[in-house]
Amino acid sequence: MAASTSHFRGAGFDFSNSVRNTYLEQKGMPLPKATSTGTTIVGCVFRDGIVLGADTRATEGPIVADKNCEKIHYIADHIRCCGAGTAADTEFTTQLIASNIQLHALSTGRKPRVVTAMTMLKQMLFRYQGHVGAALVLGGVDATGAHLFTIHPHGSTDKLPYVTMGSGSLAAMAVFESGWKPDMSREEALHLVTAAISAGIFNDLGSGSNVDACVITANNTEMLRNFVKPNEREAKERSYRFRRGTTAWKKEEIKKLVVSEEVTPIAARPGEAMDTD
Repeated sequence: MAASTSHFRGAGFDFSNSVRNTYLEQKGMPLPKATSTGTTIVGCVFRDGIVLGADTRATEGPIVADKNCEKIHYIADHIRCCGAGTAADTEFTTQLIASNIQLHALSTGRKPRVVTAMTMLKQMLFRYQGHVGAALVLGGVDATGAHLFTIHPHGSTDKLPYVTMGSGSLAAMAVFESGWKPDMSREEALHLVTAAISAGIFNDLGSGSNVDACVITANNTEMLRNFVKPNEREAKERSYRFRRGTTAWKKEEIKKLVVSEEVTPIAARPGEAMDTD
């Protein structure tokens, strides 16, 4: 039997055209540019756990696609992950890891640790060499204490007491650098995270709308959806609706858009009577 000439391609990205693309770029052909994304996500450690924060604007280039999307994703009961970058990549990457974490917990019979989720995420992102556009802030509390990580799209990670990611991260980091202190209370940490996200909202065009927050402690995880609405419009002092007939018009013209045509009867075939109805 003749051998099959078809080539099996496994799941995932196909890099077979990378050499061709490099050659075309060297010849002067402009390559397509990546779409600019915008987000502000932050996290900080406080006395009893972790506080995570995110804005709620989703963009398609210069277009605001969603004013109230959710960027704090579920990983486990005591672990959450904020996503910046391509919305589909952050959504399905965190869903996949959440599923694997649940299988890991069932297999071991123990609550999963934050570092386990971090390792799964960084190994997956490193496998695709940054082609999965997911910049993540992972936070949670387990048996070893509170842990906060940043995971970059290429797979590199940091563990710090306060972190920011996304296009509004510089504005948010300025707030953390000036206001963070060790052993903060829940209210102080929540206020600082809210101020950091608000700085991203007002100083970055890709970030906007509302502030979502999540407080994780050893005994409880509290999601604060739309915790602050810094861009909420105030009610106007006066109503500018005018009564019908207030504004007069000088003339009125109605154009007929339907054009009538005369239909000529179709000539009858030989041996058939012509329809005259």
